[in-house]
Amino acid sequence: MHVKKGDTVIVTAGKDKGKKGLVLAAYPKNDRVLVEGINLVKKHARPSQANPQGGIITQEAPIHVSNVSHVDPKSGKPTRIGYKVLESGKKVRYAKKSGETLDK
Repeated sequence: MHVKKGDTVIVTAGKDKGKKGLVLAAYPKNDRVLVEGINLVKKHARPSQANPQGGIITQEAPIHVSNVSHVDPKSGKPTRIGYKVLESGKKVRYAKKSGETLDK
């Protein structure tokens, strides 16, 4: 998967198209990612120790990884991801538009 936890992505398809958010979790087996503030759904929750009131909770639901694209660190626009090996032997991801490395 080209997306990892902590990446900033932009949604390219669906009801939240054009919105940016931070990846909270990645699920590689299902090819899905959980993005902060994207694909909000309402869930009915029973009263519990953590939530004594119960009621309807709004939370994020995972979306398919093909519907998100990385945000270029320089321009803030969507970009594709490439991989290269540094002189130190470390494999890093980089933004194809600007050439900026994404991994630290």
